[in-house]
Amino acid sequence: MGPEATVEFQRRLIAAIPARDDIDHLHVLVDNNPKVPSRIAALIDKTGEDPAPVLCAMAQGLERQGADFLTMPCNTAHYYLPQIAAAVRIPVLDMIALSIAAFGKLKAKRIGMLASPAVRMVGLIEQRLKDTGYDAVFPDPANDAKLFDVIKAVKAGRTGDAERAATIDVARSLIVDGYLIACTELSVLTPLTLPKPAIDTLDVLVAATVAEAKGRSA
Repeated sequence: MGPEATVEFQRRLIAAIPARDDIDHLHVLVDNNPKVPSRIAALIDKTGEDPAPVLCAMAQGLERQGADFLTMPCNTAHYYLPQIAAAVRIPVLDMIALSIAAFGKLKAKRIGMLASPAVRMVGLIEQRLKDTGYDAVFPDPANDAKLFDVIKAVKAGRTGDAERAATIDVARSLIVDGYLIACTELSVLTPLTLPKPAIDTLDVLVAATVAEAKGRSA
C-alpha cells in the first residue's frame, strides 16, 4: 500500500537478489490491494472505515496460499500490525522495529522524520525511538502539510523533480543528525540528496525479507 510503493518494494527485492536466472529469485505472493480503506481517513480524519479487518483478511489469504512469512511495505499500516499478527500463525516482519534497529549503524541522536502525519498523530514511531535512545524530530505544521502534499502527489502518480525538491526542502528544515524515510510513497522518490544520512524503511524491509527467506531455505 499503495500500489506504487508495493511495486517499488518488489523492484528493490528483485534487485537485492544476485540472480543468474529467474529460478534464483524468491517466490513471492503479492496482494496489491488498492481497495484497503484509507489509513489517512481512519487515523487522521476519523471519518473512514477501519482498515484492520481488510488487512487481516489479506494476511489470512496469503497464509492460506502458502506464505511462510508476511511483509507490509506501508509504515502507517503498521499501526494495525498487532491485529494482523494475531490473525495469522506465520510471522509478520515489523518494518518499523527493524528500521529503528538499523540506526545503530549511524552516529545519530536526533532523527528527522519524513513520514505521513498519521505516523506522528498515532505515536507510531516516536516512543519506540525514544525507548532506544533517539529523539524523533518532526516537521513544523507548514512543512508537515507540504510533505503530506508530496505523499498525495505520489499516490496520484506524480514522482518528478517537484516532488523530490519539496521533500528535500522539508528535510533541510529539520535540525537533525539523520533521517528516517518512514513513508513508502517517499521511498518511491529516492534517491534523495539529503543533507544528513538517511535510513529508508523500505530498504530495511527488503534486506530483512531476503534474510528471512534465505534463513528458511538454508
